[in-house]
Amino acid sequence: MSIENKNNWLLLSHAFNMDGRAASLTITDKIPYLLDAGIKPVVFSAITGIKDQRFPHQQFLAWGPSAFRFDFRHWIANKFGRGFIYKLLTRTVSILLAPLIAIEKLLLGYSSQWSWALPAFVRGYILIRRGKVDVIYSIGSAWSAHLAGVWLKRATGLPLVSEVHDPLVIRKDPNDQGFELPKNRDARFRHYLESQLCKYSDYVWWFTDGALQYAKVRNPNLNTPGNAKGFSVIPGANPPGSIEGHSSHQYGQYLNLCHFGSLANDRSLSIILRAADSLFAKYPEAREHLRIHAYGAPLDRLSLEAIDQYEFSDILRAHGRLERDPTTGKSGREQVAERMQAADVLILLHGNDEWCAEYIPSKFYDYLWAGRPIWGITHRNPQLDQMLLDRGSYLSSDGDNAGINMALERIWLDWQQKQLIEPIWKPIGVDQAVRSILSHIAYQKVAS
Repeated sequence: MSIENKNNWLLLSHAFNMDGRAASLTITDKIPYLLDAGIKPVVFSAITGIKDQRFPHQQFLAWGPSAFRFDFRHWIANKFGRGFIYKLLTRTVSILLAPLIAIEKLLLGYSSQWSWALPAFVRGYILIRRGKVDVIYSIGSAWSAHLAGVWLKRATGLPLVSEVHDPLVIRKDPNDQGFELPKNRDARFRHYLESQLCKYSDYVWWFTDGALQYAKVRNPNLNTPGNAKGFSVIPGANPPGSIEGHSSHQYGQYLNLCHFGSLANDRSLSIILRAADSLFAKYPEAREHLRIHAYGAPLDRLSLEAIDQYEFSDILRAHGRLERDPTTGKSGREQVAERMQAADVLILLHGNDEWCAEYIPSKFYDYLWAGRPIWGITHRNPQLDQMLLDRGSYLSSDGDNAGINMALERIWLDWQQKQLIEPIWKPIGVDQAVRSILSHIAYQKVAS
């Protein structure tokens, strides 16, 4: 179906205008290009972000208790910070809602944000009946946006375009195609929701070739007449914060390896610490100069255990999430940008789960703007590997301990000689993603 001359778009995005959140940046960075294309958006989101003033932006509390608790915490943090008032109010609300949350989990077992689909559908339906909407645009990562989009499509018949950030179906191993229904109720519903998107969306896209490939295997109706047209889009990123171009690098006293983003036991800095222990055994002087910095999230359990095992409390420094600085006025994203450009090497941990074949960390696109060498430790994703190699990077495979040790040794020797890899300046912007999307859906701007 052509979206020609359909300019009034309803954007369903649970996360919107949330500083530094990947799920938010993936859509908010697109907004200027969508506006330039003549699209007139109305945004529905949770209350967790900052209300946009450029166009109608309605924020809703989810109707379920667990989602209410989640959204309330972020809203209070935005209003009052994370001090005494935050702790008092959030703990009180958590205690009051605990029985209802237990009942919700027992009866449904879905992820907390599912119930945001309810107010999004009701308010969206009213808006559509008033003739204010031409196109429905559902945006991950919270799948409640897609659920609301499917409901609105079926209730009104308006065109639905869907942007799937993370795979809805998580496979277990390379031989698993994702056909088997999971036992977990949330996973089972996501499996069902993927089939609904492939049936009822007019257009649906994923962020990697692997995700599109496996979705096609599970949904052979995809790209057939009367069903969704599916394709892949590299999302890219706008320059984070104040980054505007490639800058020269100053070598200092320390070799600073920096990781930005979430950590978990399957995406852990422990593999870097293990390699550092081997490096120090071969080059004892390296211990006085190597420093590893973690920004954006608490350390995972395996990293904490490795710090204790190797006595590396001085080697790995956890800075946590960078929030807006009231003194300088810099946002968390601007501070992250500064630290990225100051790094000697940026660490990109891909993980070791099977879903890595369908996933590229969003932080990768921010890294490309920093102009610093990337050390990618990847897992079964030729698309990501090729993008790293095309730009000049240190590349290792997760699970290959010898290869990871060799990569860190090479980085150490290159740093000593002040000859770290000079990356090829090839960032991937959001403009190309919007052009690709609008081309696929045959959208044309109304002549003024």
